Amino acid sequence: MLLSRRILRGSSWNSGRRCLCYLTSIPSTTVVKPPTSAQFASAAPTSSKSKFDCSYKLNNCYNVKGHYFSTNALASQPVGGVVDVPLAQTGEGIAECELLKWFVQEGDQVEEYQPLCEVQSDKATIEITSRYKGIVAKVLHIPGDIVKVGETLLKLTVDDSPVPFDVSETLLDSDTSNSDDLKPELRKTQKGGALATPAVRVLAKQHGLDIDDVLGTGKDGRVLKEDVLNYSVEKGIITDKPASFNPSYIGPMSGPEEKLHEITESLYQDKILSLRGYQRAMVKSMTAAASIPHFHYVEEINCDGLVELKAAFQKENSDPDVKFTFLPIMIKSLSMALTTHPIVNSTFNLENYEVTLKGSHNIGVAMATPAGLVVPNIKNVQSLSILEITNELSRLQKLAMANKLPPSDISGGTITLSNIGSIGGKFGSPLINVPELAIIALGRIQKVAHFRDDGTVYPVSIMTVNIAADHRVIDGANVALFCKEWKQFLEKPELLLLHMR
Repeated sequence: MLLSRRILRGSSWNSGRRCLCYLTSIPSTTVVKPPTSAQFASAAPTSSKSKFDCSYKLNNCYNVKGHYFSTNALASQPVGGVVDVPLAQTGEGIAECELLKWFVQEGDQVEEYQPLCEVQSDKATIEITSRYKGIVAKVLHIPGDIVKVGETLLKLTVDDSPVPFDVSETLLDSDTSNSDDLKPELRKTQKGGALATPAVRVLAKQHGLDIDDVLGTGKDGRVLKEDVLNYSVEKGIITDKPASFNPSYIGPMSGPEEKLHEITESLYQDKILSLRGYQRAMVKSMTAAASIPHFHYVEEINCDGLVELKAAFQKENSDPDVKFTFLPIMIKSLSMALTTHPIVNSTFNLENYEVTLKGSHNIGVAMATPAGLVVPNIKNVQSLSILEITNELSRLQKLAMANKLPPSDISGGTITLSNIGSIGGKFGSPLINVPELAIIALGRIQKVAHFRDDGTVYPVSIMTVNIAADHRVIDGANVALFCKEWKQFLEKPELLLLHMR
């Protein structure tokens, strides 16, 4: 009763963050529809003092008398203004991402759920999509920037608002917010309205120029590279536009000898490279691995049976998109050995002194990509056929080379294979991919001479493997027994048929 009196008097609770709606008598046949965004805006008080006042009358919203308590301040409503689009949390433990590229530019029309940009964390590459429909008002970062989680990527004008930024009166009087109605010369009057590619923006930033001050000569007033260089010359930032230089052919170049000397000297100057994406992840992983006592076990494996099996698979293969290699067979045989040696397929929690024996064989494969070393993993190998492993491995390789691996393909690995032999080298000395407990480096398969008991020489295809294990949990006997069983499957692939389910 006291609560009803308080509502009828129009007094609001001081917190203003509860939700309650008091209604007078409503006929039973009346259908109450939720208020639209425009109705909320018209019903809201205009003074800043009453921003959190919860005594908003709903006459215009529900056509009834009463009061409404909102859970959010009206200033956070995107209707009628500019919406900040932040970098969302892309994964557990991710604090920042590198902005790779934009899919939109300032002035572009954006639909709901349309991709805005592509970012890369130290675990995966993700596309950021829009939650709203509107026009891109301001892009706040350029490709290559490191953006913190929660930091604003761009500002978006929702469709309910004509134009949120400073424009001419002609634009302010417009009844539409579609970017197609904005003429190129009027776009230049907007804040941050200069049309330019990310590379041109980077060039302007390097010269300390505001891209909006540069007069564009490209299509629709787009600012070109030459426009930035000419403007830099006019401002005295550079003395002349840089000439093209071919370091392999210096003789006939024209120009002062001093300038030629400066260009030649630049070839021997130090350069600073920032580690991004997968390279940063590698720094963290290898730093953690450096604190782990490694035990290395090296073994030679006769791969004659694998060579014959691979040739048979390829001969019977009718799918041109499928290419059989040794790796899928090695992955499947590794899973068979892990079934009887689960300690090798586990993780270790140092704080609780607990070892988790993983039920799934999520076998990771280290891949060298233009973006750095990445280790996607094939999930549940124990349930896959060799053909399914081949197809999954091909899918992961394509995504890795295109820098399109999602977080699900990178996380959750239980053991790692590093096929260094595909590049070269007899064997490697790998470091554990934390929090896993083992990693295996595969060397190159090569023909070597072996001797029979009678002294005759015969060729054998030999591969050297190096198994690195966390010696805090796994001792040498565990690794030796595991490797012995895995070696049997590799040297006699027909044994896989006896144990495969």
